[in-house]
Amino acid sequence: ADVVNNDPDVADRLKVFFIPNYNVKTGHIVYPMADLSEQISLAGKEASGTGNMKFAMNGALTIGTLDGANVEIREEVGAENFFLFGMTVEEVMNLWASGYDPMDYYRSDDELKQAIDLIKSGHFSNGDSGLFQPLVDSLLYNDEYMLLADYRSYIDCQDMVGQTYLDEDKWTRMSILNTARMGKFSSDRSITEYCQKIWDARPFPVKLRWEKIPEGGIVFRK
Repeated sequence: ADVVNNDPDVADRLKVFFIPNYNVKTGHIVYPMADLSEQISLAGKEASGTGNMKFAMNGALTIGTLDGANVEIREEVGAENFFLFGMTVEEVMNLWASGYDPMDYYRSDDELKQAIDLIKSGHFSNGDSGLFQPLVDSLLYNDEYMLLADYRSYIDCQDMVGQTYLDEDKWTRMSILNTARMGKFSSDRSITEYCQKIWDARPFPVKLRWEKIPEGGIVFRK
């Protein structure tokens, strides 16, 4: 954050903030003000909470993989209103089976190599080149989430996000359609489906009668 927030080239355009103790109450502030929702888990990991739904319901566009609820959100809002990147589950499995080596991507992508080398150099840790060494080692030698394999697709997709954001009318239309088409994820629909398909709970009619009381007002009784 210190590096980015003090970079004169992006001083008034980009800031990095960390929100401590993030919870549902904090989310009430974050979800409505977000423009872009980053849902970047590796396809097949099923890292699916409800945050991606809440962002989309509040008009944030999603950049994400075909993982978890991202798949359903994309189906509902339309592929043209979703920024998709990364491998499919089948592609992930095939890459593992063929022998995934993150070093192949590190060596072949100059921008990626430069980014990792910058982290390794201590540029983001006040000159301490060893602080992030475990992170670098996990990326280069044990990249179980295939971050390096999905990196170029992610960067290209971010370029598309940036170009779309410059078109205010297009971005606004996509945002409105995200909100309008997220009805499937409402709690009303979810609870009704749980009642019908899981709990086998049926509505029970309750007859109420009402009567006025001397003190004023109305009382309902069974």
